[in-house]
Amino acid sequence: MLRNKIVSAQDAVELIKDGDTVLVGGFIGAGFAEHLAVALEERFVQTAAPKQLSLVYAAGQGDGKMRGLNHFAHEGLLRRVIGGHFGLAPKIGKLALQNKIEAYNLPQGIISQLFRDIAAGKPGLISKVGLHTFVDPALEGGKINTKTTEDLVKRIDIEGDTYLFYKTFPIQIALLRGTTADPEGNITMEKEALILDSLAAAQAVKNSGGVVIVQVERITTRQRQNPQMVVIPGILVDAIVVAPPEHHDQTFAEPYNPAYTGDIRIPDSSIPNIALDERKIIARRAAMFLKINAIVNLGIGMPEGVASVAKEENILDYITLTVEPGGIGGIPAAGLSFGAVANADAIIPQPSQFDFYDGGGLDQAFLGMAEADGEGNVNVSRFHDRLAGAGGFINISQNAKSVYFLGTFTTKAQFEVRDGKLHIIKDTENCKFLSKVSQITYSGKYATERAQTVYYITERAVFKLTEKGMELIEIAPGIDLQKDILDKMGFVPIISDNLKLMDARIFEPALLGLRREEVLDMKSRCHYEADKNLLFMNLEGIDLYTAADVKHFKQQVRMIFDEIGKKFNVIINYDNFFIGKDAENDYFEMLTENEQMYFLSSGRYSSNAFFRRSAADKFAAINAKLYANSKEAFLHF
Repeated sequence: MLRNKIVSAQDAVELIKDGDTVLVGGFIGAGFAEHLAVALEERFVQTAAPKQLSLVYAAGQGDGKMRGLNHFAHEGLLRRVIGGHFGLAPKIGKLALQNKIEAYNLPQGIISQLFRDIAAGKPGLISKVGLHTFVDPALEGGKINTKTTEDLVKRIDIEGDTYLFYKTFPIQIALLRGTTADPEGNITMEKEALILDSLAAAQAVKNSGGVVIVQVERITTRQRQNPQMVVIPGILVDAIVVAPPEHHDQTFAEPYNPAYTGDIRIPDSSIPNIALDERKIIARRAAMFLKINAIVNLGIGMPEGVASVAKEENILDYITLTVEPGGIGGIPAAGLSFGAVANADAIIPQPSQFDFYDGGGLDQAFLGMAEADGEGNVNVSRFHDRLAGAGGFINISQNAKSVYFLGTFTTKAQFEVRDGKLHIIKDTENCKFLSKVSQITYSGKYATERAQTVYYITERAVFKLTEKGMELIEIAPGIDLQKDILDKMGFVPIISDNLKLMDARIFEPALLGLRREEVLDMKSRCHYEADKNLLFMNLEGIDLYTAADVKHFKQQVRMIFDEIGKKFNVIINYDNFFIGKDAENDYFEMLTENEQMYFLSSGRYSSNAFFRRSAADKFAAINAKLYANSKEAFLHF
């Protein structure tokens, strides 16, 4: 027999008892059960109940003012918070900073994945995510204040390697959201921008003996839901609340955008252009690092400009953009709709997205930067009297193959871009490059141990992380190295022997010309180190379809080889390299000749497993091996 699961919001929040642990789903405003949060706040204000709740959530949820998790920010209502991000819920952040509640900041992806482990009855989650950051017990253990004493994270060793162990805990209440519910409580999400961790959260609470409450837009009574569309099965749902439209906006910026659900497609031109200012300078320099066929994550804020520049330059089709709550492909939204994606290829559950990220699936990540120091550490999570939280930053920054931190060099400076130069009209002393960051959200030392590629991009200078620390490699035209950069920094960077001016095109109104239709000039893809007699060749994104393509390619590389004037060692990057069937014989014949005429030793690598498998035999025939990454190739050099 079916029971009626439809209740009012007021009756639903009556199910929450003193001391319960309450899980809330959402990403900014997408997927957030605003109607239930409002009802819970009203109940507490009127009755002072429920009391001493523990609040747990993965992604930041709020508008930075009143909505979202800000409804929970009452003394007495909360005892403890375990969250991924606090910046959009400043009222909760204030309670934490004032030591009025216990508070933990753990990586967003870890919390999202932890729901699955709670559901599965596991003791905890084992991961390297968070090592050497403030989440690591060797530093702060994710604890925000002195009131917070229990250890939720500990270090463990497995076969001589160090990991973090995140403990699971029971959860009594879930406040989730969907679009449609049928009489059995099956929930679909056809008008939601994101799936998030809804299924894992519901399973975690149900298997903890708790109650799952889902806010929906509508009820269907005539038929059961399409089983393939059901995200939260009815067996997991205890109560359904129908929300009024004003409490069920798709995001906190838009009532409903059909492009976020695939009902329509919008043109790339919908991404707004940005004026030629410091933000665009940073975005342009970052966009010049984009790799063909790369899987990319863009963080909120400054990195959003990279998508705008990529659209202007007509290179969005070169890359696949992703966002941490689950969007793959398409055009990521900005502002309070961040996390939603227009024209997405797929929307997958948030825990699965972080599985992919944590395992190294991201080729490139472009993230914000509030503070950095000489060791390459970055802080985006805490600043004296302001608690932002890490969000997905730790998962993404630690595990992307290459990471680019974007931010202005100082805060609130004023600039003019004219005559192909950057002119500082009014500078400040608030430089973001400090002797020591306030909190370690990203460890530069750990990055160098793992041979991660790391850049720090500002409007006036570009730095690269090296084993010896942060190295200044580029400055903007019009900038005085000593006065505008070195005198303002809290440490002395390594200055590259090959210090360059940033590309002049960045400071001109015209397009950069990043769209490339033909095989690129190999001179820009080769770097020779005379002291090591080593040539590095980057063949990433090159397609050779015909014998004529190979002939043109051969002419270019032979000119470079002949200039060296002797046999040399070579390392070659074959990421996203393609050889057509009609070009194979000529290409491998050329490689055989190169091995005999030019190379003392050769190391080749590609992170593309398909390419390695399909081409392995052909490379083996010329006594060459394809390694899985640059680190392996250089180890065998």
